[in-house]
Amino acid sequence: MKWFAALLALLVTSVIAGRAAAADKVIFGLDWKAEAEYGGYYQAAATGLYARHGLDVSIQQGGPQVNHTQLLLAGRLDFNIASNSFTALNFVKQSIPFRAVAAMFQKDPSVLIAHPGQGNDSFAALKGKPILISADTRVGWWNFLRAKYGYDDSQIRPYTFNLAPFLADKAAIQQGFLGSEPFSIKQAAGFQPVVLLVADAGFAGYASLIAASDKLIQANPDLVRRFIDASIEGWYSYLYGDPAPANALIKQNNPEMTDALIAYGRDSLKAHGILDSGDALKTGIGTMTPARWAEFHRTMAKQGLYPADLDVGRAYTLQFVNKRVGMELKR
Repeated sequence: MKWFAALLALLVTSVIAGRAAAADKVIFGLDWKAEAEYGGYYQAAATGLYARHGLDVSIQQGGPQVNHTQLLLAGRLDFNIASNSFTALNFVKQSIPFRAVAAMFQKDPSVLIAHPGQGNDSFAALKGKPILISADTRVGWWNFLRAKYGYDDSQIRPYTFNLAPFLADKAAIQQGFLGSEPFSIKQAAGFQPVVLLVADAGFAGYASLIAASDKLIQANPDLVRRFIDASIEGWYSYLYGDPAPANALIKQNNPEMTDALIAYGRDSLKAHGILDSGDALKTGIGTMTPARWAEFHRTMAKQGLYPADLDVGRAYTLQFVNKRVGMELKR
């Protein structure tokens, strides 16, 4: 019997080793450094969700000097984070064979931030006032605010991702992200700033989309499906389970992250329904709909950013989403 037990153990070991060796390698690029806004992916890596889906995933951080979209187009990444819906429409406009395969953020977490007590408590109140925004924002959601609230490009002041000018001027208004700048401002200056979420003004764009090449989608749809499914499960686990595994990996990859900042970021994602709201409540995190893509395109086409007859359907595929994957993990 001992020889049988030894043989059985050898067979089990061989099967496990074979499975590990067979794991598909995936290189996935983020659009910024490790933080709570990518918690679901780090959770999927740290808890073995990717491995259980037969994937060996390498998560590559982004940053100010990293252009992961270019690396994706060059074939050096299998998937990357497309920051917003503009990226996917630009693929179509420029006839680039890539598209969105999931939209993790149902609400864009971009915000405008102002000092309290200055009368800058609403989007309407900011009309005509100087606002610090980046070049990317100027060709992005700024156009939505311009159309809805009558903003003008003469209001634009350059934003250098440095909080010092904002902290030094009570009249200052600047862009930011829901889960980071408001926390940093309170830590540095001791006050809670006014935070205006662009999505709450009716901005229909998705954010933190996952992009892939048409070639990969056609040649290996099973790999795409497994990556998306595992990532979605990771997000449910991170939001509604124990986030400690992901948080430890985030801090390991980005030592600038503190427990307090990560917790603030995660709490902001949950409190504002950044991932789990609207259509996602019915069909799951990552959901996209043709109606919402059409609305986004229609609004931006009116601003002259895209041709009115742009084939919006080429910007995305619903092949891998809207399947209620991972919703049983929500507690």
